[in-house]
Amino acid sequence: MPKPSPYRPFQPDPDQTSRQPDISGNDINGLGEVEPRNPSMVYWAPDPMDIPHGPLQLYFYTRSAEEPAFSVQRAARQKILDAALPDVAPVAVSRSPADWTRGLDHFVQDGICEMTGVAEMQPNWVFEGHDIPQSRVVILGVQHDYAEISAAPEPRAGLEVMTQYARAALAAKTVAGWIREQGWEAEAVTGPMTGALAMIPPALVCGFGELGKHGSIINPELGASFRLSAVLTDAPFEPTPAREHGIDAFCQSCRICEDACPPEALSPDKQMVRGTRKWYVDFDKCLPFFNQTHGCAICIAQCPWSRPGVGLNLAAKLARRRERAAVE
Repeated sequence: MPKPSPYRPFQPDPDQTSRQPDISGNDINGLGEVEPRNPSMVYWAPDPMDIPHGPLQLYFYTRSAEEPAFSVQRAARQKILDAALPDVAPVAVSRSPADWTRGLDHFVQDGICEMTGVAEMQPNWVFEGHDIPQSRVVILGVQHDYAEISAAPEPRAGLEVMTQYARAALAAKTVAGWIREQGWEAEAVTGPMTGALAMIPPALVCGFGELGKHGSIINPELGASFRLSAVLTDAPFEPTPAREHGIDAFCQSCRICEDACPPEALSPDKQMVRGTRKWYVDFDKCLPFFNQTHGCAICIAQCPWSRPGVGLNLAAKLARRRERAAVE
């Protein structure tokens, strides 16, 4: 039984309810399927009318349009998305894979993003019906302002999410431009409408952290309070390794986000999704509240790893616990 929430009981807006498709979003996501398959797009389609839940995606835009600041921020992000990338230089720069990956460090040092990683492209990260020919995916992370995101589900938290999506888009365009200036093709992938690429799987593989009970990645430095963007390229970057910090086991015994979720969309147990047992957010329960609160973000804000200065201490504590268990 979850703890009381000031946002329960929740009653969906009839206008939103009337747009609900016949098919469950959980079915589209592959909940309960034991065989692996590529993901299918359930939300954030570049063209909303391409998906069953497109009318609900349009409802989200309608709600956010009620807040003038959202329109301003959306226009600012669109300006970034519309900016042309530089031409690919005629001569490709040759450097070692390790040097390519080290070259990403200066984007963190310059404050373009807070985190970078590289993964070899895997076919099962591509949404059904799409193709990604590039061999590498560079993942970028940008951190939320905790004071703003902690206000979730107030509109200012949703605005902070939009602000960081704009930063993530700028980071992807900047890194893609840098690669193209080195003579290699590069394509920026930006959220929330990422098109062909599911970004969480490569982010896990390249060391951004572990999947949390709330369905978002948890990183010791940034908690769950960050957004992703990516760059697709054939430039021979050296992949960065996955990292484990004991976060998965921590989530199994923690119920903070589970209790805080107004529509009770988080499960105490992992679910089978397209052949993999993992933490899963019930799409059909989550979406109505998400849509009516400009993106919600309560679970991210309430996650203990997201509080400034907490994550690294938690990771160190869990590491000491694992060390003691190993010698007992």
